[in-house]
Amino acid sequence: MQRFLIRVTLIACACVPPWAAAQHYPGKPLRLIVPWTAGSGTDLMARSLAQKLTDTLGQQVIVDNRGGAGATIGTEAAARSAPDGYTLYVGGSVAMSISPALYGKVGYDPVKDFAPVSLVSQFFNALSVHPSVPVKSVREFIALARARPGELLMGSAGNGSTSHLAGELFKMMAKINMIHVPYKSGGQLIIGVLSGETHLSFSPVSTAITHAGAGKLRMLGVSSPRRLASLPAMPAIHETVPGYEFSGWQGILAPAGTPQDIIAGLHAAIMKSIHTPEFKDYLFREGSELVGSTPEQFAAFIRAEVAKNAELVKMSGARPG
Repeated sequence: MQRFLIRVTLIACACVPPWAAAQHYPGKPLRLIVPWTAGSGTDLMARSLAQKLTDTLGQQVIVDNRGGAGATIGTEAAARSAPDGYTLYVGGSVAMSISPALYGKVGYDPVKDFAPVSLVSQFFNALSVHPSVPVKSVREFIALARARPGELLMGSAGNGSTSHLAGELFKMMAKINMIHVPYKSGGQLIIGVLSGETHLSFSPVSTAITHAGAGKLRMLGVSSPRRLASLPAMPAIHETVPGYEFSGWQGILAPAGTPQDIIAGLHAAIMKSIHTPEFKDYLFREGSELVGSTPEQFAAFIRAEVAKNAELVKMSGARPG
């Protein structure tokens, strides 16, 4: 009889979700730190995901915007939060793998100070030109840039931004010379390109789509490893420049030291949330790709991104500005 009771107890425990085993987690609302201002691409993705997580976890997930200093302010706040499972963080390529190389010293370690939960999505950049630039393809653009070395102005959202590094990598691989014009934000960048103040940019696909559809920009190619499902007619840049690829990414992390059973429960909740039709449709419309990963895969991905972007920042000569 005693053995039977022990067996029943073990079976019952095995059926309890990880967060329930961890003292009935979650027992209160969760905070999701976004290291960018409200209305940014990362913020919009976070709010879409937060709604789905709220439904899945049965507790409200509240977005907490902590923008500034190349996303380092919000990232440091997340790293210093209590590792109790009630603070989550939307990590991305800039804060986790570019800013540490760009600034040299930030108030967190992207590898040691976080417990990865899951990579959520990857997004790409579009080589877009002002309509006055007389080209209609990546090949024609490269020919024009070689014919006019140092004349074309390449705008970016700032030194070390994804739009900057995507452009610098393109310059190196296409063997062309363009002048970098850093703006203070993505919003100012797009104004500069739409007005013709700069000739081109490597803005996020979601931004380029909006203005290309209105005839205010001309998209030439995307930085994805293959053509995007949402834009099958738009060539990938690597079709002209073999090996060229550049992506940004977004994922969910918790402060280092968060219990593994809570991480496991959060991972299950995120997997369920990101595979809903509504969230997948949101990413599709943004020109992003759904990824999803195990915590271990995400940790390995972050380490690889830190090494890759440190080298790219060094090769580009990018400096804080």
